[in-house]
Amino acid sequence: MLYIGVDLGTSSVKLVLMDETGEIKKIVSEEYPLYFPKTGWSEQNPSDWYEKFTKAVKELTNECDKSQIDGISFSGQMHGLVILDENDEVIRPAILWNDGRTQEECDYLNKTIGREVISSYTANMALTGFTAPKLLWVRKHEPENFARIKKIMLPKDYLAYRLSGVHCTDVSDASGMLLLDVKHKCWSREMLEIVGIREDQLARVYESYEVVGHITQKASEDTGLPVSVKVIAGGGDQAVGAVGTGTVGHGMCSISLGTSGAVFIASREFAVDENNSLHSFADASGKYHFMGCMLSAAASNKWWMDEIIGTKDYAGQQAAITALGENKVYFLPYLMGERTPHNNPNARGTFTGLSMDTTRADMTQAVLEGVAFALRDSVEIAKGLGVSIDRIRINGGGAKSPLWCRIMANVLNVKVDKINSEEGPGFGAAILAAVGCGVFSSVEEACGKLIQVVSTTEQDPELVEKYNKKYEVFRALYPAMKDVFDVMAGAE
Repeated sequence: MLYIGVDLGTSSVKLVLMDETGEIKKIVSEEYPLYFPKTGWSEQNPSDWYEKFTKAVKELTNECDKSQIDGISFSGQMHGLVILDENDEVIRPAILWNDGRTQEECDYLNKTIGREVISSYTANMALTGFTAPKLLWVRKHEPENFARIKKIMLPKDYLAYRLSGVHCTDVSDASGMLLLDVKHKCWSREMLEIVGIREDQLARVYESYEVVGHITQKASEDTGLPVSVKVIAGGGDQAVGAVGTGTVGHGMCSISLGTSGAVFIASREFAVDENNSLHSFADASGKYHFMGCMLSAAASNKWWMDEIIGTKDYAGQQAAITALGENKVYFLPYLMGERTPHNNPNARGTFTGLSMDTTRADMTQAVLEGVAFALRDSVEIAKGLGVSIDRIRINGGGAKSPLWCRIMANVLNVKVDKINSEEGPGFGAAILAAVGCGVFSSVEEACGKLIQVVSTTEQDPELVEKYNKKYEVFRALYPAMKDVFDVMAGAE
């Protein structure tokens, strides 16, 4: 049998066709536009998602026996607000995860209501990307649209609805709405009251691997998929990407070393860190996970190489680095502000420790180490919650650098594994479809059978000790600079 994984991203939709052995048969993607009506705003039309999805699925399946397609599931960009009227028509363009218009609403939730109160309801604090602040913004600025809301959905759930006719969401994606009682995996009545919505305006919550329905006749005509195909709930992109890397057992950790950086840590137990530095979400595997985000991971290295040094020869520049653990230069990788653990948009990048004998290689090394130290901040918070981490799975563009993987292994004091797939969320969605169709008894079983480690970078105890000392210096830099960052932001 065959299974389709759909990755609904911010710039494109990517579809993966997989068989029950985990072999990827075909991959198709289609791009759609992103709109910026005002500075700091980011929107898309849900109709564009469906149009490009239907085009992609036809191409994906044009050479296969469609009767062999058993299920379809989703990974989706998180937090986006899709609102439907009584006729299930989209009321306004979707407000996306990277839209920054809701700072006033977040301040209301975190400061007036109180961060601790909001966290007690949802396990998280309010951030501009989350869905609840977007609803408050619509209520204040577009009251006529707010009054028309019949259903509130997330991006990937709009596709699931168009295919199945069912208003559904899953626990992992719903965790990022700031409307879900994450611990109990149900809607928070207190948060619904604060936002001014009813529970019947929200979708039914499923586990990520549960079947929500089948392809409708109309969807069959749109896509060419048989009505026998099962529609499985799916999940948020980070949670489903973790499935795609096999990061599903207790204490399993993956690091995405892409433009931004993400630390994803699976846990069988629910927990919340006292400062809400990590997201505490329900997981696509049926349990929970913690997640930390940094805004400029591989982007820091790209900036340094492309804009400052002026070269695309990344490997050549890294080849000049010969003395790990000996560097006297430090780099704060906060080029776009920072999320975890500081949640400070005013933070900025700095080089510290420069002297007359500082070389270009020293500064290149400092950039790589600075990103690793910043990711360690998230790992340390998770350790404080009782999660033991002894190895990670690394992915993203930065993971192609053997040197960076070695730095990660020693800064974090973990084994760094690479796996046999680079498809992440799309592959993870296909795995969820297979689990939902009964091929595997659980997400953990599926990942154990379909995903293999192909290489491991181990830590060096001597280097680990050196980096432990350097990390303590790194940790002292942000507190020393915080007031300066705020003054600089006020002067801009």
